[in-house]
Amino acid sequence: MMRAAMFSNFRSRLSCCGPFAHRFGSRLNSSVSSNGNITSNKSPTGVVFMNMGGPSKVEETYDFLLRLFQDGDLIPFGIFQKPLGKLIAKRRTPKIEEHYKEIGGGSPIRKWSEYQCKKLCEILDETNPETAPHKPYVAFRYAKPLTEETLAEMKKDGVKRAIAFSQYPQFSYSTTGSSINELYRQTLKHDPERSIEWSIIDRWPQQNGLVKAFASNIKEKLAEFPPEIRDDVIILFSAHSLPMEIVNLGDSYPAEVGATVYKVMESLNFSNPYRLVWQSQVGPKPWLGAQTAKIIDKLEKRDDVKGIVLVPIAFTSDHIETLHELDIEIMEEAENPEKIKRAESMNGNEVFIKGLADLVAEHLKSGRKYSKQLELDCILGGEKAHGTFKHPDEMFGKQSPQSSKPTQN
Repeated sequence: MMRAAMFSNFRSRLSCCGPFAHRFGSRLNSSVSSNGNITSNKSPTGVVFMNMGGPSKVEETYDFLLRLFQDGDLIPFGIFQKPLGKLIAKRRTPKIEEHYKEIGGGSPIRKWSEYQCKKLCEILDETNPETAPHKPYVAFRYAKPLTEETLAEMKKDGVKRAIAFSQYPQFSYSTTGSSINELYRQTLKHDPERSIEWSIIDRWPQQNGLVKAFASNIKEKLAEFPPEIRDDVIILFSAHSLPMEIVNLGDSYPAEVGATVYKVMESLNFSNPYRLVWQSQVGPKPWLGAQTAKIIDKLEKRDDVKGIVLVPIAFTSDHIETLHELDIEIMEEAENPEKIKRAESMNGNEVFIKGLADLVAEHLKSGRKYSKQLELDCILGGEKAHGTFKHPDEMFGKQSPQSSKPTQN
């Protein structure tokens, strides 16, 4: 009793303490439990990292692939979506399981997503006490924790305000769009009363922290080449490809990936020759090219190409496309592997994580529900979607004229 009274008196005095009060602002709406621990009276602000995900264990591979290939937003098979998806998943599982075994027994994407989101929330608790406490969550589209599992956890935690934070810096209806479609479907099932108020960060292709982190990682790899050839080393930015069927709907992904590439090269003063290439094509249908493997195969065999830095420009952490497809299938199997170096992924990069925190803080202060682009994304990309919203207002609420002003990310 005495300890609780002392803490209450401390809170009343803290408001006149200037910077000290700001630092501990997230505790101003706290109380002391019977055992003396500080507990928050405020509903936490949920920060939800949304991504494709990956199987954390080898035995989860089939379920992951089944959800992936049965998602018509990602790979559209029309009326044959479920049977074809099941067939492809069954056929590909043994091979993909071997790939996961070769990179350590599973995908590290959950580990890095949880780490990044936790660190982001710790930063926000210090810099943005008015919306604290900030609670980190991860919601994957095809792997655990699935969207519905995260929703249940958030409701249990009493979250009333949440930001869906797409971990695809460059928007595609097949990735970010699929994630928010699933968020809507699961909200109707598990939160029909709409107890959680949502907004979304749906793209951020030129966010300053993202650009700085990529540029720094590229510089580190360039520095590993001899000075006399360093400026001639080719920088290959590799992004996950996209079926042309989706590109031809008017998907913004190719343009936004290009915007990230240009911004990174601008920060490097265009010091080196560079190209954007595309990886991870699946199936016989046309996909966005040129293919990463084919371009590297062509370049690394040439005597006049002294070196290549490979940059996974559309990924925010390591996973099978970097650790296996780039590091093993491409680099280890090259005729001249000494010519090729791969820039580090974002993973635990502090500059990158600080950039994420800045982005969320700006989003919270702006009052925006979603970007100006998202309405057009729904018109162009959503024409074949089923069981989801036709306008972002249905999921994220109406934009006010003031809050809908676009900003540069």
